[in-house]
Amino acid sequence: MKFKFSTYTTTVALLAALAIPLQLVAQHTRYKLIDLGTLAGPNNFGAVSQGVGLQVLNNRGIVTGSAETSIPDPYTPNCSNPDCLVSHAFRWYKGIITDLGALPGINNSFGNWISANGLISGASQNSGIDPLLGSPELRAVSWNQVGQIADLGTFGGYESFANAVNTRGQVVGFATNAIPDPFNTAPNLYGLGTQMHAFLWENGEMRDLGTLGGPDSTAFWVNEAGQVAGFSYTSSIPNPITGVPPQHPFLWENGKMLDLGTIGGTQLTDLPGLNERGQVIGEMTLADEQRTHPFFWDGKKLIDLGTFGGDHANANSLNNKGEVVGQSSYAASCPNPEAGQITHAYLWRNGIKTDLGTFPGIDPLNESSTAWWINSKTQIVGIAATCDFSVFGAFLWEKGSMVDLNTLIPADSPLRLFLGTYIDDRGEITGFGVLPNGDQHAFLLIPCGEETTACGGDAASAVTTRAHRSPLTMAQRLAMQRTMAGHRGRLGHSYPIAAPWTRKD
Repeated sequence: MKFKFSTYTTTVALLAALAIPLQLVAQHTRYKLIDLGTLAGPNNFGAVSQGVGLQVLNNRGIVTGSAETSIPDPYTPNCSNPDCLVSHAFRWYKGIITDLGALPGINNSFGNWISANGLISGASQNSGIDPLLGSPELRAVSWNQVGQIADLGTFGGYESFANAVNTRGQVVGFATNAIPDPFNTAPNLYGLGTQMHAFLWENGEMRDLGTLGGPDSTAFWVNEAGQVAGFSYTSSIPNPITGVPPQHPFLWENGKMLDLGTIGGTQLTDLPGLNERGQVIGEMTLADEQRTHPFFWDGKKLIDLGTFGGDHANANSLNNKGEVVGQSSYAASCPNPEAGQITHAYLWRNGIKTDLGTFPGIDPLNESSTAWWINSKTQIVGIAATCDFSVFGAFLWEKGSMVDLNTLIPADSPLRLFLGTYIDDRGEITGFGVLPNGDQHAFLLIPCGEETTACGGDAASAVTTRAHRSPLTMAQRLAMQRTMAGHRGRLGHSYPIAAPWTRKD
């Protein structure tokens, strides 16, 4: 249901909540901008799912992701990107982008995660065709520090995928077996046709972590202690409202899978975080199976983080202090009725949820924002966009102030930054930008102080608000909208309740 402004009180309350003081750009650190480039193709897509909860940059300044080559995709029309060019996982370090290749053959590969010591996990096609799907098989893989790739295998099925890896070389994800499964057939889960189970891979062996009683599970996170967070069906009995069995988050450790429970509903729609204290964040439905709220597992219980009065919210990242960021909706709607309710980035800590607002000088009633990542210094990055998605901008929030990252880089940069996806503990930021011709590139921002001359480029025209920036080209606007189309739920404009784990490869 979409709500419109019903009373003067609603509008005043919302405006009051968004009244964040305007800060001068000089009070924020400026950045050196590095375009991470491509592998001879036009685009750099970063991590395969381009989503939240992906550690694609470590504190040594090493970045991973996926970039296009100039090689035509042999699996056309089952292409892995809109250009139908082969994409490969890459490692970027100190100005050099290295092609990590793929499993033997002309195959696509994807870097999805990098550990503190430079291990990378992800997926690669293996030159086989999945007979159940009729599309290329995808296998979980990992790369060591010198770029050697390892196929982690399956449980007897055709598909697997690696989500995260720690410094001990423990990799987690999912792998299929050969048992037919109606609850993993389109549109449910990944639609792979057979059961999929969470795995923990180490020392050359893939361990089946089992389930909470249902046919399927998958693992998303592993911390340095070897704790694993993921989700599982709890039975094979469909919920009468959703048509699929209940899905619960789990925490696996010492050989046991702990059911973390629910906040009222049965559908888990996201699980983007596990920290070193064993705390977990995610998003679940309420009892009506329509509204979704974020949750925080404090080690003993689930805490419902609520919303700003709207129907939906999510949690996107947490740090080791237990601080959580994401986006949360208000009951008020955007001027564009198709955009749904207004949503703003938030910071939750010590039981208090703070609205991070939008860019200074922009109407808070016509703009949404979402926080993508938080580091140990409570620096937060994400995206702000107008309700009609006609304007995008990557943001940094720190010390009580949100700033457009485009105002903290040399003003003569051709790259328009539209999404900040990760910030490490040194304050380095990675995310996505778009060139005037519409090509998308991943970027790295390195702090270089408050003096503009230390950052390179022409900083004379640096400004404090988006209103003074040059207009987006049509190609830039279309590219941004295409990239963010799959993430409108994260900006609060749509929330798929069924089949939340659709694979994006």
